[in-house]
Amino acid sequence: MPYRTLPVLAALVFSTAGAAPVFDNPLVTQRADPHVTLQADGYYYLTATAPEYDRIEVRRARDLNGIGKGESKVVWRKHASGEMAASIWAPEMHRIDGKWYIYFTAGRSDAPMDIRLYVLENDAANPLEGTWRERGQLKTGWEMFALDATTFALDGRRYLLWTQRPPKSDKHMTAVYIAEMDTPLSIKGPATLLTTPEHPWEKVKFDVNEAPAVLVKNGRVFVTYSASATDANYALGMVTADARANLLDAKSWTKSPKPVFASSKATGQYGPGHNSFTTTPDGKTDILVYHARGYEHIPGDSLHDPNRHTRAQAIAWRADGTPDFGEPVADKKAPAVARQ
Repeated sequence: MPYRTLPVLAALVFSTAGAAPVFDNPLVTQRADPHVTLQADGYYYLTATAPEYDRIEVRRARDLNGIGKGESKVVWRKHASGEMAASIWAPEMHRIDGKWYIYFTAGRSDAPMDIRLYVLENDAANPLEGTWRERGQLKTGWEMFALDATTFALDGRRYLLWTQRPPKSDKHMTAVYIAEMDTPLSIKGPATLLTTPEHPWEKVKFDVNEAPAVLVKNGRVFVTYSASATDANYALGMVTADARANLLDAKSWTKSPKPVFASSKATGQYGPGHNSFTTTPDGKTDILVYHARGYEHIPGDSLHDPNRHTRAQAIAWRADGTPDFGEPVADKKAPAVARQ
């Protein structure tokens, strides 16, 4: 395999910067795959998957707890037919070189699940204004089922991470890849495989590694990913590399043998996953943003159940410099279940 196994982690050490923030979860009901970014203008911006799988909306608020009631605008809708006409999933909005980019997943009207990566671009300072232009498909090097793109920059280099079915794969499994970007719309060089489903907890109902998210801290690059079916079995795994290492070398990465965040009967939260990372405004506390459901059993296909809600909680840090996500916290309020 292209990674080594991560050793058992050390005991918890909590931040001395003050009490960790407590969030009024769920922050937004019926919004899955949440991506939150705190920008220099003082706003938190949220993009997420709507349960109808038909549009992309952007929300913003100065307080993360208020993101559900903040400004909101639908900035793009699916096409009536052809490409980008179905399965509008997992939008992520990033500010790169003075422009906004939304990376998202979409299928065709004649093949809703034959999905690929696409990009929107906006020159406006405020992404709720201006024009979002379609910049086409983000090519990964081979044409096969692809989703869940994210991007980050480190030491002057920008990287794309995404999920894709491996070339010439003889089974319906997904893996996580990384490549360097030469523009916000393209990658250069071959993709590097970071992780494939290996452990039993990554293969429940479906062999899935998907939805990478990046946290750079304590001299390391932590990449979380989601595994298994999108029901109560959904859970976060993690691969780690030294920030000074060659991130395009698969041998630079280690993989945790167990999930780092999973369902909790004690708190009544099930299927936590497809996360992103942000911080408090002062930058002193790291925050895990994710979706989960408030019940375990789902009749039928879990992708047709709309009640994956956006949640957040503070991250603790161990003595060895690795994150401890704990367990998904209980709701502060009863979530609504009506479609929005």
